[in-house]
Amino acid sequence: MRDETAEQPAPLRSGLTTGTCATATSLAAATLLLGGAVNDAVEVTLPKGRIVTLRLEFCRVVAQGTAEAGTVKDAGDDPDVTHGALVHAQVRLVETPGVAFKAGEGVGTVTRPGLVLGVGEPAINPVPRQMMTTHLGQLAAAYGYGGGFEVTLGVEHGAALALKTMNPRLGIVGGLSILGTSGIVRPFSCAAYIASIHQGIDVAHTNGYDHIAACTGNASEDTIRRLYGLPDIALIEMGDFVGAVLKHLRKVPVARLSLCGGFGKISKLAAGHMDLHSRHSAIDLPKLAVWVATLGADEYLQAQIHSANTSQQALAQALAVGIPLGDEVCRQALAFARSVVPATVEVEVIAIDRQGGVVGRAGGPW
Repeated sequence: MRDETAEQPAPLRSGLTTGTCATATSLAAATLLLGGAVNDAVEVTLPKGRIVTLRLEFCRVVAQGTAEAGTVKDAGDDPDVTHGALVHAQVRLVETPGVAFKAGEGVGTVTRPGLVLGVGEPAINPVPRQMMTTHLGQLAAAYGYGGGFEVTLGVEHGAALALKTMNPRLGIVGGLSILGTSGIVRPFSCAAYIASIHQGIDVAHTNGYDHIAACTGNASEDTIRRLYGLPDIALIEMGDFVGAVLKHLRKVPVARLSLCGGFGKISKLAAGHMDLHSRHSAIDLPKLAVWVATLGADEYLQAQIHSANTSQQALAQALAVGIPLGDEVCRQALAFARSVVPATVEVEVIAIDRQGGVVGRAGGPW
């Protein structure tokens, strides 16, 4: 378990991706095979030229022409499920030049089309593959080695960790993905989460689903299942990143999009925010007061909502006198969403309460 966050703010620490860990361990194992050197650390050059050093947990020969190495992933201060996981690579020398990749225990396999990797491929993304290919190619040249490498990557407890990610929904079974584009994990950048959102849309679109639903959490997903019976592949777990959904639909337009979330988060979308997390956007109670005024609220109710403690209180105050604030918030959110996505995409917005009940709706239903 990680330590609690300090009360005094401090600079957040960057970490290294699973792709960087895979590159380091495959390079260490191959170096042992070709050079006979056992190292406790290895240097890796990241895509933009930065050199980083990773400490190895082990580096050993396991059979004739085969060696393995492992390192513990350090994700810095990013809330990454693979932080502290043992990433390991087994490298076997083969006659055919080049690098062949295999999924070991804890690394998933692609089972659905729509991802950057083909069905049946190990879930090792293109940039990590290129990093490993480059490093191993340079190593082979340095030792005058004319053969190739078979690299089997694994992540300890990866199958269990993958259940906490979107991999099962994306059709990646058996474990985690080896990820990374820069080699660096930026703390709280949530780049991996956004990439998973994009992948989820791609997979649903490629597999013929013309209606997808982007939801902020479990309660909103349950609401969408109850309303439409959509399968998991058509449900996009967007969390707070509604902008990642709306912007990606410019590249991969679907026919219908349902956006579903708690009333507070939908009110942020209605106010024009595309990151719904409290770090980046706040509920605009004065704007809610303006909207109830357009619905006929008197000055007393407007003042109540303006000074409400929470969005839920504001909603309850409006509903108590028969003013459909939830519907108005959804209409405003719908207008904003439509301004971002292509005109060919039909959109609806649904707001729910904490129990999953629908408290507002605009657009649709289908």
